[in-house]
Amino acid sequence: MSSDAFSSQHARSRARDAARALIQSAQAWTPKSLAHAVRAGQREALAQAITWVESAHPDHQDRNEALLRLTPSAGQSVRIGFTGIPGAGKSTLIERFGLDAVRRGARVAVLAVDPSSQRTQGALLGDKTRMHDLSKHPDAFVRPSAASSTLGGVARSTSEAIQLCEAAGYDLILVETVGVGQSEVTVRSMVDVFVLMLIGGAGDDVQGIKRGVVEMADAVVVHKAEKERLAACRTTVGAYRQALHVLPQPPSGSNTEVMLVSSLTGDGHDALWDHIQLLKENWKDSGWWKTQRTQQRLDAMHRHARQLLIESHMHHKSEAWKSLEKDVLQGEASPFASARSWVHLPLNS
Repeated sequence: MSSDAFSSQHARSRARDAARALIQSAQAWTPKSLAHAVRAGQREALAQAITWVESAHPDHQDRNEALLRLTPSAGQSVRIGFTGIPGAGKSTLIERFGLDAVRRGARVAVLAVDPSSQRTQGALLGDKTRMHDLSKHPDAFVRPSAASSTLGGVARSTSEAIQLCEAAGYDLILVETVGVGQSEVTVRSMVDVFVLMLIGGAGDDVQGIKRGVVEMADAVVVHKAEKERLAACRTTVGAYRQALHVLPQPPSGSNTEVMLVSSLTGDGHDALWDHIQLLKENWKDSGWWKTQRTQQRLDAMHRHARQLLIESHMHHKSEAWKSLEKDVLQGEASPFASARSWVHLPLNS
Protein backbone atom coordinates (compact mmCIF):
# COMPACT_ATOMS: atom_id res chain seq x y z
CA MET A 1 0.00 0.00 0.00
CA SER A 2 1.36 3.43 -0.95
CA SER A 3 1.93 6.07 1.72
CA ASP A 4 -0.82 8.28 0.21
CA ALA A 5 -3.33 5.43 0.27
CA PHE A 6 -2.38 4.55 3.84
CA SER A 7 -2.73 8.18 4.89
CA SER A 8 -6.16 8.44 3.24
CA GLN A 9 -7.34 5.20 4.88
CA HIS A 10 -6.05 6.39 8.24
CA ALA A 11 -7.89 9.71 7.84
CA ARG A 12 -11.15 7.90 7.03
CA SER A 13 -10.70 5.65 10.05
CA ARG A 14 -10.17 8.63 12.33
CA ALA A 15 -13.24 10.33 10.87
CA ARG A 16 -15.34 7.21 11.53
CA ASP A 17 -14.04 6.97 15.10
CA ALA A 18 -14.83 10.66 15.69
CA ALA A 19 -18.33 10.28 14.26
CA ARG A 20 -18.95 7.16 16.37
CA ALA A 21 -17.77 8.96 19.52
CA LEU A 22 -20.01 11.94 18.71
CA ILE A 23 -23.05 9.67 18.24
CA GLN A 24 -22.34 7.85 21.49
CA SER A 25 -21.93 11.11 23.40
CA ALA A 26 -25.16 12.47 21.91
CA GLN A 27 -27.02 9.39 23.13
CA ALA A 28 -25.68 9.98 26.64
CA TRP A 29 -26.79 13.61 26.96
CA THR A 30 -29.19 14.62 29.70
CA PRO A 31 -30.79 18.07 29.85
CA LYS A 32 -28.40 18.99 32.68
CA SER A 33 -25.20 17.76 31.00
CA LEU A 34 -26.17 19.21 27.63
CA ALA A 35 -27.05 22.58 29.17
CA HIS A 36 -23.69 22.63 30.97
CA ALA A 37 -21.85 21.92 27.71
CA VAL A 38 -23.84 24.60 25.85
CA ARG A 39 -23.02 27.20 28.52
CA ALA A 40 -19.36 26.15 28.26
CA GLY A 41 -19.46 27.13 24.58
CA GLN A 42 -19.08 23.66 23.07
CA ARG A 43 -20.20 23.92 19.44
CA GLU A 44 -21.16 20.22 19.14
CA ALA A 45 -23.33 20.55 22.24
CA LEU A 46 -25.02 23.66 20.85
CA ALA A 47 -25.76 21.83 17.59
CA GLN A 48 -27.22 18.90 19.55
CA ALA A 49 -29.31 21.22 21.73
CA ILE A 50 -30.83 22.89 18.66
CA THR A 51 -31.59 19.44 17.24
CA TRP A 52 -33.39 18.62 20.48
CA VAL A 53 -35.63 21.69 20.40
CA GLU A 54 -36.41 21.16 16.72
CA SER A 55 -38.26 17.97 17.64
CA ALA A 56 -42.04 18.30 17.61
CA HIS A 57 -42.64 14.92 19.26
CA PRO A 58 -44.81 15.31 22.39
CA ASP A 59 -42.59 12.88 24.33
CA HIS A 60 -39.65 15.28 23.91
CA GLN A 61 -41.34 18.38 25.30
CA ASP A 62 -40.46 17.78 28.98
CA ARG A 63 -36.84 17.20 28.01
CA ASN A 64 -36.72 20.35 25.90
CA GLU A 65 -38.40 22.43 28.59
CA ALA A 66 -35.77 21.30 31.10
CA LEU A 67 -32.95 22.12 28.68
CA LEU A 68 -34.28 25.61 27.98
CA ARG A 69 -34.84 26.29 31.67
CA LEU A 70 -31.15 25.44 32.30
CA THR A 71 -29.90 27.63 29.43
CA PRO A 72 -31.40 31.07 30.06
CA SER A 73 -30.37 33.91 27.79
CA ALA A 74 -28.32 36.68 29.35
CA GLY A 75 -30.08 39.12 27.01
CA GLN A 76 -26.85 40.86 26.03
CA SER A 77 -26.79 39.87 22.37
CA VAL A 78 -27.88 41.78 19.29
CA ARG A 79 -30.33 39.86 17.13
CA ILE A 80 -30.62 40.82 13.45
CA GLY A 81 -33.09 39.32 10.98
CA PHE A 82 -32.46 39.36 7.23
CA THR A 83 -35.23 38.77 4.70
CA GLY A 84 -35.76 39.59 1.07
CA ILE A 85 -36.61 38.38 -2.39
CA PRO A 86 -34.92 35.26 -3.81
CA GLY A 87 -31.60 36.13 -5.40
CA ALA A 88 -31.00 39.17 -3.21
CA GLY A 89 -27.78 37.61 -1.91
CA LYS A 90 -28.75 37.19 1.74
CA SER A 91 -26.21 34.45 2.45
CA THR A 92 -23.42 36.38 0.73
CA LEU A 93 -24.13 39.54 2.70
CA ILE A 94 -24.51 37.67 5.99
CA GLU A 95 -21.18 35.88 5.55
CA ARG A 96 -19.29 39.12 4.87
CA PHE A 97 -21.16 40.91 7.65
CA GLY A 98 -20.38 38.04 10.04
CA LEU A 99 -16.69 37.92 9.11
CA ASP A 100 -16.43 41.69 9.65
CA ALA A 101 -18.12 41.25 13.03
CA VAL A 102 -15.73 38.55 14.27
CA ARG A 103 -12.83 40.77 13.22
CA ARG A 104 -14.38 43.43 15.45
CA GLY A 105 -14.32 40.96 18.35
CA ALA A 106 -17.88 39.61 18.23
CA ARG A 107 -18.89 35.97 18.50
CA VAL A 108 -21.38 35.34 15.71
CA ALA A 109 -24.12 32.75 15.34
CA VAL A 110 -26.05 32.40 12.08
CA LEU A 111 -29.42 30.64 12.03
CA ALA A 112 -30.28 30.10 8.38
CA VAL A 113 -33.69 28.72 7.47
CA ASP A 114 -33.74 26.82 4.18
CA PRO A 115 -36.77 25.96 2.04
CA SER A 116 -38.20 22.48 2.62
CA SER A 117 -39.29 19.80 0.24
CA GLN A 118 -43.08 19.54 0.27
CA ARG A 119 -42.67 15.78 -0.24
CA THR A 120 -40.14 14.90 2.48
CA GLN A 121 -40.05 18.09 4.62
CA GLY A 122 -36.27 17.89 4.28
CA ALA A 123 -34.11 20.76 3.08
CA LEU A 124 -31.01 21.22 1.00
CA LEU A 125 -29.41 23.10 3.94
CA GLY A 126 -27.06 24.82 1.55
CA ASP A 127 -26.31 27.88 3.69
CA LYS A 128 -23.47 26.12 5.48
CA THR A 129 -21.87 25.56 2.09
CA ARG A 130 -22.53 29.12 0.91
CA MET A 131 -21.05 30.53 4.15
CA HIS A 132 -17.93 28.43 3.86
CA ASP A 133 -15.42 30.86 5.40
CA LEU A 134 -17.68 31.98 8.23
CA SER A 135 -18.69 28.43 9.19
CA LYS A 136 -15.00 27.53 9.66
CA HIS A 137 -14.20 30.50 11.89
CA PRO A 138 -13.65 29.52 15.56
CA ASP A 139 -15.75 32.48 16.76
CA ALA A 140 -18.71 31.68 14.51
CA PHE A 141 -21.46 29.09 14.46
CA VAL A 142 -23.61 28.48 11.36
CA ARG A 143 -26.73 26.36 11.72
CA PRO A 144 -29.06 25.68 8.77
CA SER A 145 -32.56 24.42 9.60
CA ALA A 146 -35.48 23.27 7.49
CA ALA A 147 -38.55 25.49 7.45
CA SER A 148 -40.73 22.35 7.11
CA SER A 149 -44.40 23.42 7.27
CA THR A 150 -43.75 26.52 9.37
CA LEU A 151 -44.90 29.77 7.78
CA GLY A 152 -43.26 33.15 8.08
CA GLY A 153 -39.81 32.28 6.78
CA VAL A 154 -38.46 30.75 10.00
CA ALA A 155 -38.29 27.29 11.56
CA ARG A 156 -40.63 26.30 14.41
CA SER A 157 -37.76 26.44 16.92
CA THR A 158 -35.91 29.55 15.75
CA SER A 159 -36.64 31.54 18.91
CA GLU A 160 -35.34 28.67 21.08
CA ALA A 161 -32.26 28.35 18.89
CA ILE A 162 -31.59 32.06 19.46
CA GLN A 163 -31.81 31.51 23.22
CA LEU A 164 -29.41 28.57 23.06
CA CYS A 165 -26.89 30.54 20.96
CA GLU A 166 -26.99 33.37 23.50
CA ALA A 167 -26.51 30.90 26.36
CA ALA A 168 -23.45 29.57 24.49
CA GLY A 169 -21.90 33.04 24.53
CA TYR A 170 -22.66 34.32 21.03
CA ASP A 171 -23.32 38.05 21.20
CA LEU A 172 -24.41 38.63 17.59
CA ILE A 173 -27.23 36.43 16.28
CA LEU A 174 -28.02 36.67 12.56
CA VAL A 175 -31.24 35.05 11.35
CA GLU A 176 -31.73 34.47 7.62
CA THR A 177 -35.29 33.70 6.51
CA VAL A 178 -36.32 31.40 3.70
CA GLY A 179 -36.87 34.38 1.43
CA VAL A 180 -39.76 33.20 -0.71
CA GLY A 181 -42.17 36.12 -0.71
CA GLN A 182 -44.20 38.48 1.44
CA SER A 183 -44.77 36.22 4.47
CA GLU A 184 -41.25 36.63 5.85
CA VAL A 185 -42.39 38.67 8.83
CA THR A 186 -42.51 36.20 11.74
CA VAL A 187 -38.81 36.79 12.27
CA ARG A 188 -39.62 40.41 13.15
CA SER A 189 -41.05 39.16 16.45
CA MET A 190 -37.74 37.43 17.29
CA VAL A 191 -35.05 39.99 16.48
CA ASP A 192 -33.98 43.47 17.54
CA VAL A 193 -33.24 44.83 14.07
CA PHE A 194 -35.02 43.74 10.89
CA VAL A 195 -33.22 44.17 7.55
CA LEU A 196 -35.09 43.93 4.24
CA MET A 197 -32.85 43.10 1.26
CA LEU A 198 -33.65 44.04 -2.32
CA ILE A 199 -31.80 44.28 -5.61
CA GLY A 200 -32.04 46.85 -8.37
CA GLY A 201 -33.18 46.01 -11.88
CA ALA A 202 -35.48 43.15 -10.85
CA GLY A 203 -38.55 44.53 -12.58
CA ASP A 204 -40.56 47.45 -11.27
CA ASP A 205 -38.98 49.51 -8.50
CA VAL A 206 -41.13 48.05 -5.74
CA GLN A 207 -40.42 44.45 -6.90
CA GLY A 208 -43.72 43.11 -5.59
CA ILE A 209 -42.69 43.66 -1.96
CA LYS A 210 -45.87 44.84 -0.28
CA ARG A 211 -46.40 47.47 2.35
CA GLY A 212 -46.51 45.07 5.32
CA VAL A 213 -42.91 43.87 5.18
CA VAL A 214 -41.57 47.33 4.28
CA GLU A 215 -43.31 48.85 7.30
CA MET A 216 -41.55 46.37 9.57
CA ALA A 217 -38.04 47.01 8.23
CA ASP A 218 -35.53 49.00 10.29
CA ALA A 219 -33.17 49.13 7.32
CA VAL A 220 -33.70 48.51 3.62
CA VAL A 221 -30.57 47.25 1.87
CA VAL A 222 -30.37 47.42 -1.92
CA HIS A 223 -27.76 44.76 -2.49
CA LYS A 224 -25.40 43.89 -5.34
CA ALA A 225 -24.80 47.60 -5.94
CA GLU A 226 -21.76 47.25 -8.14
CA LYS A 227 -20.60 47.49 -11.75
CA GLU A 228 -23.40 47.62 -14.33
CA ARG A 229 -26.08 47.14 -11.63
CA LEU A 230 -25.18 50.31 -9.75
CA ALA A 231 -27.48 52.65 -11.71
CA ALA A 232 -30.51 50.37 -11.28
CA CYS A 233 -29.76 50.00 -7.57
CA ARG A 234 -29.62 53.78 -7.14
CA THR A 235 -33.01 54.04 -8.85
CA THR A 236 -34.44 51.47 -6.43
CA VAL A 237 -32.99 53.35 -3.45
CA GLY A 238 -34.67 56.54 -4.61
CA ALA A 239 -38.02 54.79 -5.13
CA TYR A 240 -38.00 53.27 -1.65
CA ARG A 241 -36.95 56.49 0.03
CA GLN A 242 -39.93 58.22 -1.56
CA ALA A 243 -42.27 55.36 -0.65
CA LEU A 244 -41.20 55.35 2.99
CA HIS A 245 -42.15 59.02 3.32
CA VAL A 246 -45.83 58.14 2.98
CA LEU A 247 -45.73 55.37 5.60
CA PRO A 248 -46.31 56.08 9.29
CA GLN A 249 -43.21 56.35 11.46
CA PRO A 250 -42.19 53.00 13.00
CA PRO A 251 -43.11 52.45 16.69
CA SER A 252 -39.39 52.60 17.53
CA GLY A 253 -39.40 56.29 16.58
CA SER A 254 -36.47 55.78 14.15
CA ASN A 255 -36.85 56.39 10.45
CA THR A 256 -36.05 53.46 8.15
CA GLU A 257 -32.75 53.90 6.34
CA VAL A 258 -32.36 52.83 2.70
CA MET A 259 -28.78 52.11 1.69
CA LEU A 260 -26.66 50.75 -1.14
CA VAL A 261 -24.53 47.72 -0.24
CA SER A 262 -22.18 45.51 -2.22
CA SER A 263 -20.76 42.37 -0.66
CA LEU A 264 -18.50 42.01 -3.70
CA THR A 265 -16.67 45.27 -3.07
CA GLY A 266 -17.56 45.74 0.60
CA ASP A 267 -19.13 49.14 -0.07
CA GLY A 268 -21.91 49.94 2.39
CA HIS A 269 -21.06 47.22 4.92
CA ASP A 270 -19.52 49.66 7.39
CA ALA A 271 -22.52 51.97 6.98
CA LEU A 272 -24.90 49.08 7.72
CA TRP A 273 -22.89 48.09 10.81
CA ASP A 274 -22.82 51.71 12.04
CA HIS A 275 -26.56 52.10 11.48
CA ILE A 276 -27.33 48.99 13.52
CA GLN A 277 -25.05 50.17 16.35
CA LEU A 278 -26.77 53.58 16.31
CA LEU A 279 -30.21 51.94 16.52
CA LYS A 280 -29.03 49.84 19.45
CA GLU A 281 -27.74 52.89 21.35
CA ASN A 282 -30.80 55.03 20.61
CA TRP A 283 -33.29 52.30 21.48
CA LYS A 284 -31.57 51.41 24.74
CA ASP A 285 -31.63 55.10 25.70
CA SER A 286 -35.32 55.47 24.77
CA GLY A 287 -36.42 52.17 26.33
CA TRP A 288 -37.63 50.72 23.02
CA TRP A 289 -35.00 47.93 23.15
CA LYS A 290 -36.42 46.58 26.41
CA THR A 291 -40.05 47.16 25.36
CA GLN A 292 -39.53 45.20 22.16
CA ARG A 293 -37.80 42.28 23.91
CA THR A 294 -40.62 42.12 26.49
CA GLN A 295 -43.30 41.99 23.78
CA GLN A 296 -41.36 39.33 21.92
CA ARG A 297 -41.43 37.03 24.94
CA LEU A 298 -45.23 37.32 24.98
CA ASP A 299 -45.38 36.72 21.22
CA ALA A 300 -43.29 33.57 21.70
CA MET A 301 -45.71 32.29 24.33
CA HIS A 302 -48.68 32.77 21.98
CA ARG A 303 -46.81 31.17 19.08
CA HIS A 304 -45.81 28.12 21.12
CA ALA A 305 -49.31 27.68 22.55
CA ARG A 306 -50.71 27.40 19.03
CA GLN A 307 -47.99 24.98 17.95
CA LEU A 308 -48.29 22.76 21.01
CA LEU A 309 -52.08 22.58 20.78
CA ILE A 310 -51.91 21.39 17.18
CA GLU A 311 -49.08 18.94 17.86
CA SER A 312 -50.84 17.53 20.92
CA HIS A 313 -54.06 17.02 18.99
CA MET A 314 -52.21 15.34 16.11
CA HIS A 315 -50.45 12.98 18.52
CA HIS A 316 -53.44 11.99 20.62
CA LYS A 317 -56.07 11.93 17.87
CA SER A 318 -54.10 10.31 15.06
CA GLU A 319 -56.55 7.44 14.49
CA ALA A 320 -59.55 9.76 14.42
CA TRP A 321 -57.65 12.03 12.04
CA LYS A 322 -56.98 9.14 9.63
CA SER A 323 -60.63 8.16 9.68
CA LEU A 324 -61.75 11.71 8.93
CA GLU A 325 -59.14 11.97 6.16
CA LYS A 326 -60.60 8.84 4.57
CA ASP A 327 -64.10 10.34 4.62
CA VAL A 328 -62.86 13.52 2.97
CA LEU A 329 -60.93 11.60 0.31
CA GLN A 330 -64.03 9.57 -0.52
CA GLY A 331 -66.19 12.68 -0.69
CA GLU A 332 -68.34 11.59 2.25
CA ALA A 333 -67.54 14.66 4.40
CA SER A 334 -66.50 18.24 3.79
CA PRO A 335 -62.99 19.42 4.77
CA PHE A 336 -64.38 22.13 7.09
CA ALA A 337 -66.82 19.84 8.90
CA SER A 338 -64.16 17.15 9.33
CA ALA A 339 -61.60 19.58 10.70
CA ARG A 340 -64.18 20.99 13.12
CA SER A 341 -65.13 17.49 14.29
CA TRP A 342 -61.49 16.62 14.89
CA VAL A 343 -60.83 19.76 16.94
CA HIS A 344 -63.78 19.07 19.21
CA LEU A 345 -62.96 15.42 19.84
CA PRO A 346 -61.81 14.58 23.37
CA LEU A 347 -58.06 13.90 23.69
CA ASN A 348 -58.55 10.19 24.31
CA SER A 349 -60.23 9.66 20.93
